[in-house]
Amino acid sequence: MENALSELASHIEGELSTEVIETKIAHGELFVEVRADAIEKVLVFLRDDSSCKFQVLCDVCGVDYPERPQRFDVVYNLLSLKHNQRVTVKLKTDARTPVPSVVSLFPTANWFEREAWDMYGIMFSGHPDLRRMLTDYGFDGHPLRKDFPLTGHVEMRYSEDEKRVVYEPVSLVQEFRKFDFQSPWEGTEYVLPGDEKATEQS
Repeated sequence: MENALSELASHIEGELSTEVIETKIAHGELFVEVRADAIEKVLVFLRDDSSCKFQVLCDVCGVDYPERPQRFDVVYNLLSLKHNQRVTVKLKTDARTPVPSVVSLFPTANWFEREAWDMYGIMFSGHPDLRRMLTDYGFDGHPLRKDFPLTGHVEMRYSEDEKRVVYEPVSLVQEFRKFDFQSPWEGTEYVLPGDEKATEQS
Protein backbone atom coordinates (compact mmCIF):
# COMPACT_ATOMS: atom_id res chain seq x y z
CA MET A 1 0.00 0.00 0.00
CA GLU A 2 2.81 2.40 0.91
CA ASN A 3 4.51 1.75 -2.43
CA ALA A 4 1.29 2.40 -4.35
CA LEU A 5 0.77 5.70 -2.53
CA SER A 6 4.39 6.72 -3.16
CA GLU A 7 3.99 6.00 -6.86
CA LEU A 8 0.73 7.95 -6.92
CA ALA A 9 2.36 10.91 -5.14
CA SER A 10 5.24 10.93 -7.64
CA HIS A 11 2.78 10.76 -10.54
CA ILE A 12 0.73 13.69 -9.21
CA GLU A 13 3.81 15.78 -8.49
CA GLY A 14 5.20 15.08 -11.95
CA GLU A 15 1.99 16.05 -13.76
CA LEU A 16 1.11 19.03 -11.52
CA SER A 17 4.55 20.35 -10.62
CA THR A 18 3.49 24.02 -10.55
CA GLU A 19 0.16 23.41 -8.76
CA VAL A 20 1.29 21.03 -6.00
CA ILE A 21 3.11 22.54 -3.02
CA GLU A 22 3.75 19.34 -1.08
CA THR A 23 2.77 15.68 -0.87
CA LYS A 24 3.12 13.40 2.14
CA ILE A 25 1.96 9.99 3.27
CA ALA A 26 0.64 9.65 6.82
CA HIS A 27 -1.67 7.14 8.52
CA GLY A 28 -1.82 5.10 5.33
CA GLU A 29 -3.22 7.97 3.25
CA LEU A 30 -1.86 10.45 0.72
CA PHE A 31 -2.09 14.17 1.50
CA VAL A 32 -1.58 16.72 -1.26
CA GLU A 33 -1.28 20.46 -0.58
CA VAL A 34 -2.02 22.67 -3.58
CA ARG A 35 -2.26 26.35 -4.50
CA ALA A 36 -5.75 27.71 -3.88
CA ASP A 37 -6.12 29.15 -7.38
CA ALA A 38 -5.25 25.76 -8.91
CA ILE A 39 -7.81 23.64 -7.08
CA GLU A 40 -10.07 23.19 -10.11
CA LYS A 41 -7.19 22.03 -12.34
CA VAL A 42 -5.95 19.65 -9.64
CA LEU A 43 -9.36 18.09 -9.04
CA VAL A 44 -10.02 17.67 -12.78
CA PHE A 45 -6.71 15.84 -13.09
CA LEU A 46 -7.39 13.62 -10.06
CA ARG A 47 -10.87 12.82 -11.37
CA ASP A 48 -10.00 12.10 -15.01
CA ASP A 49 -6.44 10.77 -15.08
CA SER A 50 -6.36 7.01 -15.67
CA SER A 51 -3.89 6.44 -12.82
CA CYS A 52 -6.07 8.38 -10.38
CA LYS A 53 -9.81 8.16 -11.15
CA PHE A 54 -10.82 9.89 -7.91
CA GLN A 55 -14.40 10.28 -9.07
CA VAL A 56 -16.10 10.48 -5.66
CA LEU A 57 -15.87 13.65 -3.59
CA CYS A 58 -16.64 12.44 -0.05
CA ASP A 59 -16.32 15.74 1.78
CA VAL A 60 -15.18 19.35 1.73
CA CYS A 61 -14.48 20.85 5.13
CA GLY A 62 -12.60 23.65 6.84
CA VAL A 63 -9.96 23.78 9.56
CA ASP A 64 -9.20 26.97 11.51
CA TYR A 65 -5.68 28.04 12.54
CA PRO A 66 -6.29 31.61 13.79
CA GLU A 67 -2.61 32.27 14.51
CA ARG A 68 -1.74 32.00 10.78
CA PRO A 69 -2.19 34.85 8.25
CA GLN A 70 -3.97 32.31 6.02
CA ARG A 71 -6.01 30.96 8.87
CA PHE A 72 -8.09 28.35 7.03
CA ASP A 73 -7.34 25.01 5.44
CA VAL A 74 -9.95 23.81 2.96
CA VAL A 75 -9.79 20.02 2.83
CA TYR A 76 -11.15 17.83 0.00
CA ASN A 77 -11.50 14.08 0.62
CA LEU A 78 -11.58 12.03 -2.59
CA LEU A 79 -12.15 8.33 -3.24
CA SER A 80 -11.18 6.21 -6.23
CA LEU A 81 -13.47 3.19 -6.51
CA LYS A 82 -11.47 1.88 -9.47
CA HIS A 83 -8.13 1.81 -7.62
CA ASN A 84 -9.52 1.52 -4.06
CA GLN A 85 -7.52 4.54 -2.91
CA ARG A 86 -8.16 7.78 -1.08
CA VAL A 87 -6.45 11.13 -1.34
CA THR A 88 -6.81 14.24 0.80
CA VAL A 89 -6.24 17.54 -1.00
CA LYS A 90 -5.87 20.72 1.00
CA LEU A 91 -5.22 24.39 0.38
CA LYS A 92 -4.78 27.51 2.51
CA THR A 93 -6.85 30.69 2.39
CA ASP A 94 -7.89 33.59 4.60
CA ALA A 95 -11.22 35.10 5.59
CA ARG A 96 -11.26 37.55 2.66
CA THR A 97 -9.93 35.51 -0.27
CA PRO A 98 -12.50 33.31 -2.02
CA VAL A 99 -11.62 29.78 -3.09
CA PRO A 100 -12.89 28.65 -6.51
CA SER A 101 -16.03 26.56 -6.16
CA VAL A 102 -15.84 23.00 -7.49
CA VAL A 103 -19.60 22.44 -7.77
CA SER A 104 -19.33 22.28 -11.57
CA LEU A 105 -16.83 19.40 -11.21
CA PHE A 106 -18.47 17.57 -8.29
CA PRO A 107 -22.15 18.47 -7.67
CA THR A 108 -21.85 17.02 -4.15
CA ALA A 109 -19.62 19.98 -3.28
CA ASN A 110 -22.67 22.25 -3.23
CA TRP A 111 -23.78 21.63 0.35
CA PHE A 112 -20.23 20.93 1.57
CA GLU A 113 -19.13 24.41 0.47
CA ARG A 114 -22.25 25.98 1.95
CA GLU A 115 -21.49 24.29 5.26
CA ALA A 116 -17.87 25.53 5.18
CA TRP A 117 -19.17 29.06 4.52
CA ASP A 118 -21.73 28.81 7.30
CA MET A 119 -19.44 27.30 9.94
CA TYR A 120 -16.13 29.02 9.09
CA GLY A 121 -16.89 31.94 6.77
CA ILE A 122 -14.80 30.46 3.95
CA MET A 123 -15.97 32.04 0.70
CA PHE A 124 -16.27 30.10 -2.57
CA SER A 125 -16.31 32.11 -5.80
CA GLY A 126 -18.67 30.84 -8.48
CA HIS A 127 -20.88 28.89 -6.09
CA PRO A 128 -24.48 28.85 -7.40
CA ASP A 129 -26.15 29.47 -4.02
CA LEU A 130 -23.70 30.34 -1.24
CA ARG A 131 -25.90 30.93 1.81
CA ARG A 132 -26.17 29.54 5.31
CA MET A 133 -27.60 26.08 5.76
CA LEU A 134 -27.10 25.01 9.42
CA THR A 135 -27.49 28.24 11.39
CA ASP A 136 -30.61 30.36 11.70
CA TYR A 137 -31.57 33.38 9.61
CA GLY A 138 -29.62 36.46 10.67
CA PHE A 139 -27.05 34.41 12.62
CA ASP A 140 -24.05 36.50 13.66
CA GLY A 141 -20.63 34.98 13.03
CA HIS A 142 -19.34 31.53 12.13
CA PRO A 143 -19.56 29.05 15.03
CA LEU A 144 -16.64 26.71 14.23
CA ARG A 145 -14.05 29.47 14.20
CA LYS A 146 -11.70 29.15 17.17
CA ASP A 147 -12.39 32.76 18.21
CA PHE A 148 -16.18 32.32 18.27
CA PRO A 149 -17.49 32.51 21.87
CA LEU A 150 -18.65 29.16 23.26
CA THR A 151 -21.93 30.68 24.42
CA GLY A 152 -22.59 32.42 21.11
CA HIS A 153 -23.86 35.98 20.84
CA VAL A 154 -27.61 35.51 21.24
CA GLU A 155 -29.97 32.94 22.70
CA MET A 156 -33.37 31.96 21.35
CA ARG A 157 -36.52 31.23 23.32
CA TYR A 158 -40.26 31.16 22.82
CA SER A 159 -42.01 34.12 24.42
CA GLU A 160 -45.46 33.36 25.81
CA ASP A 161 -46.17 37.11 26.00
CA GLU A 162 -45.33 37.77 22.36
CA LYS A 163 -46.38 34.32 21.11
CA ARG A 164 -43.26 34.02 18.97
CA VAL A 165 -39.60 33.08 19.06
CA VAL A 166 -37.42 35.93 20.33
CA TYR A 167 -33.66 36.48 20.31
CA GLU A 168 -31.86 38.00 23.28
CA PRO A 169 -28.19 38.66 24.12
CA VAL A 170 -26.60 35.78 26.00
CA SER A 171 -26.36 36.39 29.73
CA LEU A 172 -24.28 33.71 31.40
CA VAL A 173 -22.42 34.46 34.62
CA GLN A 174 -19.66 31.93 35.31
CA GLU A 175 -19.61 32.31 39.11
CA PHE A 176 -23.24 31.20 39.40
CA ARG A 177 -22.69 27.95 37.48
CA LYS A 178 -22.40 24.82 39.62
CA PHE A 179 -20.95 21.55 38.36
CA ASP A 180 -21.65 18.07 39.69
CA PHE A 181 -18.58 16.61 38.03
CA GLN A 182 -14.87 17.27 37.84
CA SER A 183 -14.08 20.38 35.80
CA PRO A 184 -11.08 22.65 35.21
CA TRP A 185 -12.64 25.24 37.52
CA GLU A 186 -13.81 23.30 40.53
CA GLY A 187 -14.14 19.78 41.89
CA THR A 188 -16.86 18.05 43.82
CA GLU A 189 -16.93 18.04 47.62
CA TYR A 190 -17.98 14.39 47.68
CA VAL A 191 -16.46 11.21 46.31
CA LEU A 192 -17.85 10.17 42.96
CA PRO A 193 -18.98 6.53 42.63
CA GLY A 194 -15.96 4.44 41.61
CA ASP A 195 -13.37 6.86 43.05
CA GLU A 196 -13.32 5.34 46.55
CA LYS A 197 -10.23 3.26 45.84
CA ALA A 198 -8.27 6.23 44.50
CA THR A 199 -9.10 8.17 47.67
CA GLU A 200 -7.99 5.29 49.92
CA GLN A 201 -4.65 4.89 48.13
CA SER A 202 -3.77 8.55 48.42
